[in-house]
Amino acid sequence: MAIRTKHWDRLGNGGLSFTELGVGTAPLGNLYRAISDETAHSMLDLAWDSGLRYFDTAPLYGFGLAETRLNRLLRGKPRNSLTLSTKIGRILHATAPETRDGIGKWFEVPSRQEIYDYTYDGVLRSLEFSLERLGMDRVDILYAHDLDIFNHGSREALDNRLKEFMAGGYRALSEMRDQGVIRAFGAGLNEWEPCQWLAERGDFDIFLLAGRYSLLEQDALSSFLPLCVDRGIGIVIGGPYNSGILATGPREGAFYNYDPAPQRILERVGRIEAVCASHRIKLAEAALQFPIRHPAVVSVIPGGQGIEEMETNLAAAQASIPTELWAELKSEGLMRADAPTD
Repeated sequence: MAIRTKHWDRLGNGGLSFTELGVGTAPLGNLYRAISDETAHSMLDLAWDSGLRYFDTAPLYGFGLAETRLNRLLRGKPRNSLTLSTKIGRILHATAPETRDGIGKWFEVPSRQEIYDYTYDGVLRSLEFSLERLGMDRVDILYAHDLDIFNHGSREALDNRLKEFMAGGYRALSEMRDQGVIRAFGAGLNEWEPCQWLAERGDFDIFLLAGRYSLLEQDALSSFLPLCVDRGIGIVIGGPYNSGILATGPREGAFYNYDPAPQRILERVGRIEAVCASHRIKLAEAALQFPIRHPAVVSVIPGGQGIEEMETNLAAAQASIPTELWAELKSEGLMRADAPTD
């Protein structure tokens, strides 16, 4: 079964095509453990050979390592055959290995310190550096990265960054879109509430929402996702496995939201998994396919650090899910009744 595509054209300028399964590259930046260049490139080759054509990356991912690894895959590929996104909001500064950021999170990466910068000039500098690492002359989408409380630590700190962005970076992105330098822009965040805040105050095209619309979490259905449908805003879903638990199941040490899963989450996932099993469907298959059923969602981009994980994602994307599964999850109170499942 071929990987399906969705075409999105909010602006009437021809739009962009997304494979429903895309490639998130945070793990290629040696997130939580180092992988070899050979492993990274084998996984990317498998993704390409399997028909995946949407690739998302960011300067943060391995402090440039993920963008550099994508360079090797994309070099020489027909540029119009793929959709590519990266992010702005951080400038990377060289530093000594012992003072670099991300120790214990990013392994065997360049020694860099990340400086938040959502200003007009910061956006332009960030894009210039990304194009150099990617070896590309353009990207299709730019996301403002991590404008959320999860990263900035408090409501006050986030408000200050949002003001900085709307006063500067937003203008840079809007101008680049109007000039045809990029095809679309938005934000890549871990929370839907600041996505809605931005959508209500600017002319945004697309949001990358990580972990906040999944088999476990559907609060975004209350107001944010309906707003996106009304305005033709596209949604890319990152983290469909909620940091792993929806792929591994509720085993000991399973991760949820980047931390060990609490008991209430383990129990809920156990109930969801039991329903899936009764329909002979793997939990990961249902988790990967659920978000794409929402009309605003154009792609789901799970990460992967090797061939086995990529093969799991490919198989999950192509599994046949019976409608009865979704109906039972709703009847058992394990999914919101208004969640689209057709």
